[in-house]
Amino acid sequence: MTRAARGLSLAMVGIVVLLATLAAGLVIGLLMRWRDGRLRAVRPRAGAGTAGSGGTAPGTSERAGGVTGEEIGAELGERATLVQFSTAFCQPCRATRRILDEVAAMVPGVRHVEIDAENRLDLVRRYGVMRTPTVLILDGSGNVVKRASGQPRKVDVIAALGAAVAADGGSDGRR
Repeated sequence: MTRAARGLSLAMVGIVVLLATLAAGLVIGLLMRWRDGRLRAVRPRAGAGTAGSGGTAPGTSERAGGVTGEEIGAELGERATLVQFSTAFCQPCRATRRILDEVAAMVPGVRHVEIDAENRLDLVRRYGVMRTPTVLILDGSGNVVKRASGQPRKVDVIAALGAAVAADGGSDGRR
């Protein structure tokens, strides 16, 4: 093989590697864009331990009773609670705050609680928060039923709230 043919062969390998890298990046980017802000169900864990057990999967409640108002530093809603993890310089967090405030105002018995992720690392670890905003939807008992990483759409939050309220036995706020 001549020197020119070998150089051309190496150039072709480089082009193939470049194209494969670009294709992989495109697929990963599209997947991340598709998942961004989507609310997904959280499976309850049977036999969850205590806060010190360390054996909890991300996004699950560590105790069978769920989250309490004391743990998050605010009173829970009677029917459901929208918990938002955010940071000071997060632009999508501002839009998410607006959306969750509007939804909480529309639905009686629903409360929006915003948690500063930088100051509550214990909760960030407990719920596997990898980015902000992260939204957790709690039912009336404080169990996490849905979660989203990224800015959720308003209609998706409303639909998830309907499922959370139905899962909690359809309480009408008269406890």
